[in-house]
Amino acid sequence: MKRLDRLVIRELLGPFGMGLGLFGTLMFASAMLNRVTEWIVQGIAPGRVLEMSLLLSPAIFVRSGAMSCLLAALLAFGRLSNDSEIVAIRAAGASLYRIMWGVLIFSVIAGTAMFTINETFVPWASDRANALSQEVRKQMDAAATGRNINRSIKMQDGSIAMLSAVDFSLVTQTLRKASLVIYSSKLEPIWWIQADEMQYFNEKDWRLSGNAWLISADGESVIKIHDGAWPSQVDELSLKPRNLLAGFVSDLDVFSMRQIKEEIDVMKAEPNPNYKQLANLEFGYWNKLALPLSTIIFALLGAPLGIRNQRTGMGAGFALSIVVTFGYIMLANWMAVYAKGGAIPPFVASFTPVVIGGIAAFIAMWRKNN
Repeated sequence: MKRLDRLVIRELLGPFGMGLGLFGTLMFASAMLNRVTEWIVQGIAPGRVLEMSLLLSPAIFVRSGAMSCLLAALLAFGRLSNDSEIVAIRAAGASLYRIMWGVLIFSVIAGTAMFTINETFVPWASDRANALSQEVRKQMDAAATGRNINRSIKMQDGSIAMLSAVDFSLVTQTLRKASLVIYSSKLEPIWWIQADEMQYFNEKDWRLSGNAWLISADGESVIKIHDGAWPSQVDELSLKPRNLLAGFVSDLDVFSMRQIKEEIDVMKAEPNPNYKQLANLEFGYWNKLALPLSTIIFALLGAPLGIRNQRTGMGAGFALSIVVTFGYIMLANWMAVYAKGGAIPPFVASFTPVVIGGIAAFIAMWRKNN
């Protein structure tokens, strides 16, 4: 690594760390402050509140990575230009494009780190936080139920089944008051399973508990199923609790890219898929890549924008970073609405803000270099 690159990276490190702390705290406060206050007022144990807050923090700080890179580039290059170091570097024969190599190296490392954290630690933490949130909601309101399930699925033998339940607990991976109707290839009902509970065991298969019955479609065969068993007349469900979660969750932090792809394939195989939720999954899948790419784009855009002829304070960098971020978020949300409505492909919606940001960064660098 050249001395020039090390100089630029050192300038970026401090503002980037400050940006993570600033934007991460602001985003956490806007997303969680009311919920945390409500939990404390309702008497939820402080330790549980702290655990949930810590579990939700990684996803929030990962989202602040792009804004932090933008702020770091604006402040770092603002200082370099105010102290005439940019002028000195260019007088030594280096173009702005050469100076930007340090920014590119730094942003690629930051984006890769954000992507890795978002693919490994964030899904586990968000899934745990989601389960605890449901537990807390029930503690706050004893009458509260979980999530109702109504979903058509494919069995392992290829037959179609309709699954319904009045409650789905993420904590125990249990469906309460579950009903499963199995249909033939001609969509004629064959069997009906009714059970107090249907629980997922050992990350492998489903078992019935409580009062459970297997009833033939003509009503002539009624078989009581013992606790912890699954009727041999019916094939196993090719379904995991995570597949049920994907049917109604809007925040896809609980999934990695691989898991989202699995959910997309499962949903596409359903007889009557929820196309709105399918579009949401596909949009979230591509956003897993768009997020680290936006970190790189923001850094490359912020650096030339930070170069100013007049002396300006740190407040100008903050203000400009907020304006650029706000515009980017507005465009991304606009694209999300169109993607989930089926107007444009999710892939296009996810990467349109990145492409526009990349074009803006190139124009800004070209203008500052001339």
